[in-house]
Amino acid sequence: MRTDRHSLIQKLLDEYIEMYASRDDHLTTRFSENFSGYAGSSDVLIKDRQAWMAITRQDFAQVTERIGIEMLDVCLQDLSADVVVATAFFHIHLPMPEEVLSREVARLVLIFRLEGEHWKIVHSGISVPYRQANAGEIYPLANLQEHNSALKAQVQERTQQLIESQSLYKLLTEDTADVLWKADAELFITYVSPSDQRLRGFAAEEVVGHHVFEMFTEEGVALVKKLMAQKPAIEPDGTRKGFVTFEVQHRCKDGRLLWAEVLSRPEYDANGKVLGFHGITRETTKSRQMEDQVRQLAFYDPLTKLPNRRLLTDRLNQAMASGKRSGLCGAVLFLDLDNFKTLNDTHGHSAGDLLLIEVAGRLCASVRTMDTVARMGGDEFVVMFREFEGDRTAAQLRASAIAEKIRVCLSEPYSLALTDRNGGCSNIEHHCTASIGVVLYSGETATQEEIFMHADAAMYQAKAAGRNRVRFHAAQDC
Repeated sequence: MRTDRHSLIQKLLDEYIEMYASRDDHLTTRFSENFSGYAGSSDVLIKDRQAWMAITRQDFAQVTERIGIEMLDVCLQDLSADVVVATAFFHIHLPMPEEVLSREVARLVLIFRLEGEHWKIVHSGISVPYRQANAGEIYPLANLQEHNSALKAQVQERTQQLIESQSLYKLLTEDTADVLWKADAELFITYVSPSDQRLRGFAAEEVVGHHVFEMFTEEGVALVKKLMAQKPAIEPDGTRKGFVTFEVQHRCKDGRLLWAEVLSRPEYDANGKVLGFHGITRETTKSRQMEDQVRQLAFYDPLTKLPNRRLLTDRLNQAMASGKRSGLCGAVLFLDLDNFKTLNDTHGHSAGDLLLIEVAGRLCASVRTMDTVARMGGDEFVVMFREFEGDRTAAQLRASAIAEKIRVCLSEPYSLALTDRNGGCSNIEHHCTASIGVVLYSGETATQEEIFMHADAAMYQAKAAGRNRVRFHAAQDC
């Protein structure tokens, strides 16, 4: 028997003896709902928990003071992961002058079963030789042997039930797509169901004994550490909340990464110390991809992959709020391609699409990562710049220089690779320019709609001035 299991069974027995000797009524809470037992030297099997509690309380009422237990011998048996047996032989010293029972040997058999997080007593058989033995006997051995035979048969029956229960549990864990796992207090895996091999490719022996963090990416490890640093949530009744749910990427044996939702629950001892963790892992890669697709459709232009008006509006709101705090100016540029319809009329909409994609790439290459390039629809684009350093004059000079850089960049020739209906390919060189309207903004100058309206108006001023130009709203031409 392993040392830890020996210590566990000894502890369960010691706790029972102490509570019985001290006449502690809390002993009745240790009995399982599925309890059976023999009282004293009786040959009547008690199968009702309430009846056994009544017998225990009657015992305590007859002798209310603490009794002495002189232990003679102990036998501890580990039947299965969830069932243990403790057998004890002892003298009983009652708190009275007469030596009643103190010279006799009492025998106690306790069967404990792990139910949920607690060990419960499912059977108690005590043999106390307080009555006259049969002829030729010093102690009532015949009754004792009868009881032992019944107990042995019951243990065998219960053991068979446990084996069948464990077989069912094994079947369920092996067939489910979710991964069931257990870890110790140091987060080393002590059990993982076979479904983990189907999910990530690792056999159980490649996982058990390894640290949980080996499963996750660096970002996942950081998230778990953050969650463990938090104090456990407490329910209104004072109990700890159950499962903690989080989503992290998991490493697979073939190098892939997959997303999975983890439901984890700590296991505590009676003093609130964490003994380990158990939980369920469920793959969420497909649902995550669907969420990304929905977000892409909601916030990005499907052709150019640029932010659409909805996402641009959100980012402009954030930029305006930041500018209000800092007092710095940003800029919004409205761009409209000149004579874009001519390309579509001459070479078809596929050529127009190729041009729009190329324009999007040039715009993104011309700005900072903190800035936003968006497509408003058709051949209209918006570039939003966050805070420029310096005062308004410096911001206008900076915006003017960037707008001119973009104008020149977009006027460079485009090489468009076209594919006809028969699969043939041809390259055309296209020359295109853009008219650009610019407006400066801060957190207090105008509303968002006014900013868009002013930039749009400045862009049409550039169109009216002959195209391929930059115009500022309410400012001189640049």
